[in-house]
Amino acid sequence: MSLVVNSNIAGLNSARVLGIADRQQSTSIERLSSGLRINRAADDAASLGIAEGLRTQIGGFKVALRNSQDGISVLQTAEGALTETHSLLHRMRDLAVQAANTGGLDDAARANVQTEIGQLRAELDRIAETTSFNGRTLLDGSYRGTFQVGADAGHTITVGFGPAMSAAGLGLAGVDVTAAGTGGTTASSATTAAVGTASSITLGTATLAAADFDSLSGSVSHDGRTLDLGSLRFGPSDTATEKLAQIDAALTTTFGAGSVTATNSGGLVLTGTAPPPGASARDLADATVLFSPATGATRALEAIDAAIGQVSTARAELGAAQNRFEHNIAKLGVALDNTAASESRIRDADIAAEMSTATRASILTQAGTAMAAQANQTPRGVLQLLV
Repeated sequence: MSLVVNSNIAGLNSARVLGIADRQQSTSIERLSSGLRINRAADDAASLGIAEGLRTQIGGFKVALRNSQDGISVLQTAEGALTETHSLLHRMRDLAVQAANTGGLDDAARANVQTEIGQLRAELDRIAETTSFNGRTLLDGSYRGTFQVGADAGHTITVGFGPAMSAAGLGLAGVDVTAAGTGGTTASSATTAAVGTASSITLGTATLAAADFDSLSGSVSHDGRTLDLGSLRFGPSDTATEKLAQIDAALTTTFGAGSVTATNSGGLVLTGTAPPPGASARDLADATVLFSPATGATRALEAIDAAIGQVSTARAELGAAQNRFEHNIAKLGVALDNTAASESRIRDADIAAEMSTATRASILTQAGTAMAAQANQTPRGVLQLLV
């Protein structure tokens, strides 16, 4: 090996290697201090872009989780109020059943019952008007909320509460258990058909509305057969159409198809067909029908039953929506965990590996420093040759 003075090759090599080791040690110290493998884009440009995208998703998932929990809070607020609405309706129904007991109550007692029902209706209105969440009224029929339950656009759940859960919205504004039936409505006819003719004969007409009568009485006679209308039993929630179908079915069973029919034409119309030419002139005889009007208590029962069903449906819908939010929260939790793990693998430093790297770099730095010092001593050997 040549011994030169102008160029200290060994020193230059030692300085270069020492610089590399020093930079590695600085990088390791920085990573160990921050806990991050990527502290700047230059550390890993491609991985930084991926990690930032994952970090965006993680932030979105966290906010979406809070939004979903807000949705559950809204639903629980509404459902809690409807629990009390149900309690009020059950009490109103109990009172209506009590008021329907006309054999044991006088007018003053029914008036007291109606007073309590009035207070309960006022409370229904108050609950509907005042139940709110963060300034938004929930049960007045106007609420419709959209919750962002995902990290990306379009990941939403929309919830609406309707109709209004007030007395009017539930069809209870006109409930009055003190109202009594106004007396039976009678439709009757005793018709004699002219000999040799065939015609349609109307036996009688009365209002056909489900709330206008609870039962029928009287009978219809035709061709030697009689139908006792008092044998028909209507359900408390039967509509006018259902009552009409039951009446018509009974007429068909008794007299045969087409002989005597029940139709709805401005009211309940009982129609019989007069005998054909040559038959008996009085084949179609008397028909007397008494429509027994519903009392206010009976109508109240029907209206309250319908309102209870309406509130039950609303609560079921709220429960189903809450289950959606619960499932979404579970899904978001899994997505958040896995996305965070992926982002951590890219961005976070492996402390054990970095400690090994830092230790290696530290040793190399110390060794490089020692060798650089040794290399700087080599040119001084030239002086011994000059002595």
